Amino acid sequence: MDLENGMNQNRFKKESWRTVLTLAYQSLGVVYGDLSISPLYVYKSTFAEDIKHSETNEEIYGVLSFVFWTLTLVPLLKYVFIVLRADDNGEGGTFALYSLICRHARVNSLPNCQLADEELSSYKKHVTAPAASALGSSVKSTLERHRVLQKCLLVLALIGACMVIGDGVLTPAISVFSAVSGLELAMSKEHHKGVEVPVACIILIALFALQHYGTHRVGFLFAPVVVTWLLCISAIGVYNIFRWNPHVYKALSPYYMYKFLKKTQRGGWMSLGGILLCITGSEAMFADLGHFSQLSIQIAFTSFVYPSLILAYMGQAAYLSEHHDIDNGYRIGFYVSVPDNLRWPVLVIAILAAVVGSQAIITGTFSIIKQCSALGCFPRVKIVHTSSKVHGQIYIPEINWILMMLCLAVTIGFRDTKRLGNASGLAVITVMLVTTCLMSLVIVLCWHQSVFLALGFVFFFGTIEALYFSASLIKFLEGAWVPIALSFIFMLIMYVWHYGTLKKYEFDMQNKVSVDWLLGLGPSLGIVRVRGIGLIHTELVSGIPAIFSHFVTNLPAFHQILIFLCIKSVPIPHVKHEERFLVGRVGPREYRLYRCIVRYGYRDVQKDDLEFEKDLMCILAEFIRTGKVGAHNPGEDSEKEDERMAVIGTPSTHSEGIRMHEDEGNNPPHASTSQLTDYESPVTQPRKRVRFVIPESPEIDKGAREELQELMEARDAGVAYILGHSYVRAKQGSSLVKKLVINYGYDLLRRNSRAPTYALSVPHASTLEVGMAYQI
Repeated sequence: MDLENGMNQNRFKKESWRTVLTLAYQSLGVVYGDLSISPLYVYKSTFAEDIKHSETNEEIYGVLSFVFWTLTLVPLLKYVFIVLRADDNGEGGTFALYSLICRHARVNSLPNCQLADEELSSYKKHVTAPAASALGSSVKSTLERHRVLQKCLLVLALIGACMVIGDGVLTPAISVFSAVSGLELAMSKEHHKGVEVPVACIILIALFALQHYGTHRVGFLFAPVVVTWLLCISAIGVYNIFRWNPHVYKALSPYYMYKFLKKTQRGGWMSLGGILLCITGSEAMFADLGHFSQLSIQIAFTSFVYPSLILAYMGQAAYLSEHHDIDNGYRIGFYVSVPDNLRWPVLVIAILAAVVGSQAIITGTFSIIKQCSALGCFPRVKIVHTSSKVHGQIYIPEINWILMMLCLAVTIGFRDTKRLGNASGLAVITVMLVTTCLMSLVIVLCWHQSVFLALGFVFFFGTIEALYFSASLIKFLEGAWVPIALSFIFMLIMYVWHYGTLKKYEFDMQNKVSVDWLLGLGPSLGIVRVRGIGLIHTELVSGIPAIFSHFVTNLPAFHQILIFLCIKSVPIPHVKHEERFLVGRVGPREYRLYRCIVRYGYRDVQKDDLEFEKDLMCILAEFIRTGKVGAHNPGEDSEKEDERMAVIGTPSTHSEGIRMHEDEGNNPPHASTSQLTDYESPVTQPRKRVRFVIPESPEIDKGAREELQELMEARDAGVAYILGHSYVRAKQGSSLVKKLVINYGYDLLRRNSRAPTYALSVPHASTLEVGMAYQI
């Protein structure tokens, strides 16, 4: 909440702090669900095979020291105090960093960007930073000049996104399986054998089956569950510390890391893949930034989550330091350190916490796929907004069931936390490495800091993460191949879709026609204008698409009013309602040709709105009334058409503007303001009459009034939706790889992807699809 100046400043400040603390409490259930359940499996995965728990306790002390410093340096120092500051207008995550870099260095991968997009109020982040250094400017110009570097940047962002998706498969599996593994100690051996996998599968199926209801229905339980869990493990940790080894705090010294590596050598290095699991879920602090605030996340982590986790790990180490004869059948896990009379209650709380943590990563996977789709890097999927009040809560049916099948497959296939931990660790550390690399560019390009500071950031955190990455990668055959295989598949899908979409847009740009050419065909083709409005959907932001010229040369007639409608995404998280539409003319005023560009951010809600057509008419009428843009100059470059377009907000942003009403045919129109009413329709059956209610001031000229009258009559005659249906093929002479990618890969994805959002709400009776073959 922004603070306001004046006499009410103190009141707003109090409300602000109350809001921050409330968000900090709520973030515990959403942001820290995954991170808080890591004590379930860290020690068990670390001591699974590579190192043994000896009488000297050097191994357990060394692992505790590694856990402490890893939690301190990566989540606390890197994310809480540095990365959270690199938000994209309040949004976080891998694609937020990528879009931030794209806007500051002009390396955007979206093909239909305009200069007008850079005038959006949230396009540039206003920060008080020094001017770019000469070396920083050199980095920027180098990145802008070389297409190869831009593609590498896109691939890096896609790798991070793919690993997040892989984490969405692995985290629910290891979390639920580790929580259920407490049945080993809570039940007798003859009863628990073989129970963990079926119980884990049942919980996972229930978890994914309930996704379509949305987290807002049970979200109020998330924070209490995680709070209860953190209090539980920290209390057990304190009990174990004072009960078994009060001096375990000495193991927090980095000297024990040296002793650990000196004694265990290669085995200790390989066991780092298990220690790495203590920071799973750290990326969620940044990815979920848009739902909360930087300060609320910092307060929640530093004051509650971080101390609770440290106490939990210290308590486990204190217990294990005095128990060296643990049954190998149970291994070294979390539940062995829980007092016998508390194991059943702790088991129940652990399962609930695992479900909450899994829910967070599943929702995060949905969000990252939505962002990829909005930025043209993922096939269109059905996005269901499960809450009309809570921003960002979405559900993607296709992805949900794919994640469930993959999650069940790895759970049944691996059947232990060792290989699940190896797989999950590699996915987590890869995302962190990608974040580190992108952050170095943000430091130089967006914050205008020294290149040496960026190199220091990469060297310090990159060295730590590279050490863990190498330890995870060495376990390739023992489970780490899973995230690599999943990422390769999703990466292939993303890149093929992005490549095909880009080539298709380039074909449209090369084959677009001018309005003068189109109208010049009139005498030879006998083009006639028929009553009504023709709404042509296109991805072009300038010129007339080839698919419409293909249509009009084969069927030489089009409507008295034509609107070229482009619904596109821009590389910012949100577009304000008052900046949503760009409206302009195509050709002179008397042609009655218009272009309307609707801009959405990559996190904006694009619902199938049946009122969109009505809103579009109001926007166009408001554009005609205000007359913001002058007539078209035939000698002007059509590429600069966006410079002559007016920014018009949604109807709700200009309440004093034109309103459109639909009345039954027998009802007389209201006469409170100036009106343009429809003529009497010759059709005898009852029908709705369209009228525009125009504010009495300011006065509009005669030409605009006539134009509005014609728009109203055309709207009353009906709206026809002209949609393109393209068949994309690689042109002759293309390489074998290009033919495989376009003819088979992209074509397969296009045929199995969803229609554009706007097409879902279009009436079938008013739709005309125009097919055209694209040779790209």
